[in-house]
Amino acid sequence: MKITILDGYALNPGDQSWDGFRKFGQVEVFDRTMVDEVVQRAAGAAIVLTNKTPLPDYVIRQLPGLRYIGVLATGYNVVDVDAAKQRGIVVTNIPTYGTASVAQFVFALLLELCHNVKLHADAVRAGEWSRSLDWSFWKMPLMELAGKTMGIVGFGRIGRQTGRIADALGMRILACDTYQGDAPLYTGFRWATLEEILRESDVVSLHSPLFPETRGMIHAGTLALMKPSAFLINTSRGPLVVDHDLAEALNAGQLAGAGLDVLSVEPPLDHNPLLRARNCLVTPHIAWATREARARLMEIAVENVSDFLAGTPRNVVGLR
Repeated sequence: MKITILDGYALNPGDQSWDGFRKFGQVEVFDRTMVDEVVQRAAGAAIVLTNKTPLPDYVIRQLPGLRYIGVLATGYNVVDVDAAKQRGIVVTNIPTYGTASVAQFVFALLLELCHNVKLHADAVRAGEWSRSLDWSFWKMPLMELAGKTMGIVGFGRIGRQTGRIADALGMRILACDTYQGDAPLYTGFRWATLEEILRESDVVSLHSPLFPETRGMIHAGTLALMKPSAFLINTSRGPLVVDHDLAEALNAGQLAGAGLDVLSVEPPLDHNPLLRARNCLVTPHIAWATREARARLMEIAVENVSDFLAGTPRNVVGLR
């Protein structure tokens, strides 16, 4: 059986092994694949694994031997799931591998906004502390998080882990979600509407899935509700935010800063205004990419294939 991995570099740039898949058949790994190369590379494959390489309907139709598509990520919008379903092709994803890593990265962005660690470390390296007349100096205002309010939009696994960390730092937590579930036990928590979160929070962290109703949820109108002293963090999905509107709000001082690991188009276009916006940190979609999280992703991907071949597929998407 032939297994084709279309864009393996993102998951495994060389620090892991693909051997887990080799027990199932012949494995061919490509670092990157353009959509117009998929048919040639995946010809004869029963199993195709993809991270971000698209598998639209017209490609799937040209792969008659294909029986399984494994998405090496949580989001699976790169696959035409309906087209796969019509042809009896099982599509799976990896739903839970990065909870701890993404929540941790929220605070990597937030603490940098609070303390500007890199700015001050660079100043010391440049000799500014050695030349200083004072024993201590700071180039930007510094913020303590204890006693502040964090608003979490989307309170699933990652949102809840983010809330635990915020609680440990002494923050109050507001959260909104279409499905609330059990409230966490830490003090200072309450459910709130999106409008309440935007109005009351010192930090707003986005963890909502991307649906038609959440696309562009952070726009000029909703940004106008936020405190001028507040920070916005997005480690979820770029299109939740209207890039231009956020850049305008930052540049106008309507918002104190933003930390973004995702953008509406990735990689970003050179003219994306957030790349030059005031006090805006943009990182290249790396919150998921710790070695530990990628190892879990690899392990679950192998288990997904094993379960499919055993006739008991799990993490199947597109079920209705």
